[in-house]
Amino acid sequence: MSVFARFFDRFSWWPVALLLLAVVGCANREVVGKFRTDDPAPFSASGDFPPPDRWWQEFDDPQLSYCVNEALGGSFTLAAARQRLGAASAIARREASDFFPDINGVANATTLFGPGETRLTSRLGLDAAYQVDVWGEIESRVDAQRLRAAATREDYHALALTLSAEIVGTWFSLIEAHAQVSLIEEQVDTNKTGLIFQESRFGKGLIRSADVLRQRQLVESTLEQAVVAKSRIEVLEHQMAVLLGELPQTARYSPGETLPELPPLPATGLPSELLRRRPDVRRDYLAFKAADRDLAAAISAQYPRISLTGSVLNIAERPETVFRDWFLSIGSQLVAPLIDGGQRRAEVDRTAAVTCELFNEYGQTMLIAFQEVEDSLAREHYQIERLEHLEAQVELARQASEQLREQYLIGDTDYLSVLTAITAQQRLQREMLSAQLELRLIRITLYLALAGGFDVSPQDDFVLSVTELDELEEPVQNSTENEISAVDDSIIAAEEMIFDE
Repeated sequence: MSVFARFFDRFSWWPVALLLLAVVGCANREVVGKFRTDDPAPFSASGDFPPPDRWWQEFDDPQLSYCVNEALGGSFTLAAARQRLGAASAIARREASDFFPDINGVANATTLFGPGETRLTSRLGLDAAYQVDVWGEIESRVDAQRLRAAATREDYHALALTLSAEIVGTWFSLIEAHAQVSLIEEQVDTNKTGLIFQESRFGKGLIRSADVLRQRQLVESTLEQAVVAKSRIEVLEHQMAVLLGELPQTARYSPGETLPELPPLPATGLPSELLRRRPDVRRDYLAFKAADRDLAAAISAQYPRISLTGSVLNIAERPETVFRDWFLSIGSQLVAPLIDGGQRRAEVDRTAAVTCELFNEYGQTMLIAFQEVEDSLAREHYQIERLEHLEAQVELARQASEQLREQYLIGDTDYLSVLTAITAQQRLQREMLSAQLELRLIRITLYLALAGGFDVSPQDDFVLSVTELDELEEPVQNSTENEISAVDDSIIAAEEMIFDE
């Protein structure tokens, strides 16, 4: 038999194997979801200039900016998020190690006792194993972990944005609470002056005791409001301290009593731009893509696997032969799953269901992002109208109170009408402050709905260099087929790898 005949006889199984690989490689790929092709309508209102990344600087409050910067550097919540970021990066590096062969050092010594001469056998060398990624299973698993690490980074940015919004909202609430205390103290002084006046008139027999009692009740009511406002200040100070990563026991802040002016309405931009900016939308998209790669890995796990093994060993039976005789071993293994009780198929079904679940969650997150912008725009518009009506009510209540007081002094009305007018006026004054705070809080929600990620500058090695790629949002607005494949051949890559070797 010739050399070629022996070769083809020995490797006659290769055509069958190649045919099997070709058939398996052409398996159908399911579609797990579709995106709508129509562009979303623009937002109902917009300003002229987009908000800056550090949006709280629009309020031009250096003390507030200092507090936000302190929170970004000292918050335990944000520090915990950085640790999660580091863990996700480590998992991605761990999965990527499967791209390389496993090489182990081997050292073994065996002594055989029995009849005759005692024999000593030693083995020394290297042992290597490598799985050939024929179907891309390893690549899919690595891509999934890289995408999860990128999603964790976006979650970190979303958490930083939420923290900044909580800081600004708490700061403005503190300002409003101090303003309420100052206003209530003025109202207490006014009501006490009225009580002295009524007691004087009662002493002269000009009024009944019921009028004095009603005035005393009004004084106590405003004192009770002062207690509530002071309690609220302390609670807000404790909240601010915890947000800043400080102990609440000695927290004291002096934000002043004047709320900052409302900045001009920011530019809302296009809805598609919003999807590119918001870290929570990007996070859910990356989580969906990671599940898609998990599905690809689960499908590939059903196919045959090829492994390569090799070793270089020195085997010696006597000390003088150590390092003399070396043996090289090279092998390969083809493992094809035949019967597993449906385990691999069930895993494919599970990952497919998870992928569809995350796809739908991503779609819901997009809708919520649009809703939050529209809600904030509508609430701000009507809150401004409400403030105009409140201002008119405060002025009318002041005029009514003054006129009723004059009529009471000349006996044209009873004191109950005067008290009712005074109570309404003071209530409207307090409500006016609360409404002004609410307008600022609404603007905070608008900034938060429009904001993108900003450089938090964490001071550790857990930072992932995941850049904002244009193709990240291509399936949302620019996909030609408007569908996401279960085993998409093109994976979203980062300009910088999530990990370095």
